[in-house]
Amino acid sequence: MWLMFDFESQRQRGLMYRRIRDFFDQRGYLEVFTPTLSASLIPEPTIQNFQTRFINPFMDSRDLFLIPSPEIFMKELLACGSPSIYQISQCFRNSEQLGEIHNPEFTMLEYYSLGMDDGDSIALTKELLDALVTEDSPSFMKEDFLVMSVREAMLRWADTDLDRCQDREVLIERARQLGQDPADDEAWDDVFNRIFITYVEPSLPRDRMVVLTHYPAQIDCLAQKEEGPYRRRWELYISGIEVANCYTEETSSEVTKAYYEREHRALVESRKEGGMPIPPASLRFPTLSIPPSSGVAIGLDRLLMCLTGKRDIREVLLFPCERILKEEVL
Repeated sequence: MWLMFDFESQRQRGLMYRRIRDFFDQRGYLEVFTPTLSASLIPEPTIQNFQTRFINPFMDSRDLFLIPSPEIFMKELLACGSPSIYQISQCFRNSEQLGEIHNPEFTMLEYYSLGMDDGDSIALTKELLDALVTEDSPSFMKEDFLVMSVREAMLRWADTDLDRCQDREVLIERARQLGQDPADDEAWDDVFNRIFITYVEPSLPRDRMVVLTHYPAQIDCLAQKEEGPYRRRWELYISGIEVANCYTEETSSEVTKAYYEREHRALVESRKEGGMPIPPASLRFPTLSIPPSSGVAIGLDRLLMCLTGKRDIREVLLFPCERILKEEVL
């Protein structure tokens, strides 16, 4: 049986890629091309990985991993003196859902802007989207971002003040008042995510592009910590779908090393009995000294959905994983 393909979506994808490249090339960014296979990964306990094996009759065999993002390579380029850089790459995350906004293989745009902070990168990203919208894009994508802090969003849609819920026990009690059932020993960030996913994400306006800034510092990551309980991190939602996230990068190698070691311990602990791959952690990466910069990652399949007014990621993929998994083979 012949399969039906939406070739128009591919024309739109090609146009989007050309405009992305024009946008960054005109601003002096260097386009880079880094590997899809890596011998080590940045430890991320919440992301499952695809594993393969390098086999060669003249060398030792070795496990390799499909990258979940090009971050591990791009930050090394920054540390070695590159200018501002960008890349369009294929990324892979195992154990992903199959559905309207998830596919285990996806396309990512990642760009690092030297000397920029979170506010600068929000403005740059809006300029990028202005360059990508077409006559057929939803009208609200031509409007300004609605920018608010995560604290403001939690107050508005979950009636929860994060300033007053910095203690884990206080946040657990608030979650129970909202009808959630966290365990007594549940981590602060897990309780936060319960509330955020249940109340905030479904309430985000579908006819606006919303940027949520200043994520809680108790959610461990490599975004710079501000004075107070928040980090210089933001995320972009379009039609209620998370499309992009950004860190103002932590530049201290000591902080990076401590974070890296915590995450690797958590990864090993979470996977030691489950049979999932445990990627080695590079000894070089946490020692890199990253110059002051802001890094943004955008899911291009989701962005293409939004630009073309589609509601299902499978409409912009020629071969979604769901189709591949159903293929009959010998």
